[in-house]
Amino acid sequence: MSLSVKGINQYYGGSHILRDVSLEASPGKVTVILGRNGVGKTTLLKSLMGLVPIKTGTITLDGVVLQGATPYERARAGLGYVPQGREIFGRLTVQENLAMGLAGKPSSTPLPPELFEWFPVLHEMRHRRGGDLSGGQQQQLAIARALAAGPKVLVLDEPTEGIQPSIIKDIGRVIRMLADKGSMAIVLVEQYYDFARELADDYIVMERGSVLAQGRGSNMEIDGVRELVAI
Repeated sequence: MSLSVKGINQYYGGSHILRDVSLEASPGKVTVILGRNGVGKTTLLKSLMGLVPIKTGTITLDGVVLQGATPYERARAGLGYVPQGREIFGRLTVQENLAMGLAGKPSSTPLPPELFEWFPVLHEMRHRRGGDLSGGQQQQLAIARALAAGPKVLVLDEPTEGIQPSIIKDIGRVIRMLADKGSMAIVLVEQYYDFARELADDYIVMERGSVLAQGRGSNMEIDGVRELVAI
C-alpha cells in the first residue's frame, strides 16, 4: 500500500518549481520532508493531492495511477490531506467539521470513535464552533477530519506551525501511534527539526525544488541534516 512518486516536474508560469522529485512512502513509516522556506515542499504536497498540476512524472498508490485524477478521486483512493493553515470550517461545529471528512462515504457512515480517543479535547468541544477553538485545537481537528475517512496515506503540511509545545507533543504521539499500527503511511512536511527527527523513519531534504539528500531517520544527525535545513 505504498505511495510512489517518480520524477515529477511542476511549473508555475515560467518557473520550474519541482525538478524530478521522487519519493516512496510505505505503511508503518513516517517519511519526513524538510527544507528551507520556498524550496517547493508545499507545492510537492499540493501536487500529490492534485491541487496543482504536474508537467511530467508519475504518482501511484497501491499501483493505481493518480496523476490525472481529481483531488476528490485521490481522497477516495486513500490520500488524506492536512493543509498548512488547517483550513477548518470556522462556522461549523467540531462535529460538523469531522463529518466533512466523510463526504466521500455513504451518508450513514458513522465517525470512527477512535478520533475522540486520539484527540480527547475534540469530544469535549464537539458542539463548539471550529472558529472558537485555539490554534492547537484547530490543528487537532484538521488532522482528525483527514483521518475520519480512514486514509491509506496521511499527508501533513507543517502541523506544528504556531502550536504550543504541549499540543505538539500530543500530535507527535498520535502520528507515531498511527504509523506503528502498520496500515498507514505518513508524509510529513516539517520545519521544526527536532520534531521531524523524533518521528522520521525516512527523511528527504529539498533545495530549489530538487531532492538534495535522503536517508533513514536514524541517520539524520550523522548525515548533517540539521545543517542542511538551517536558516
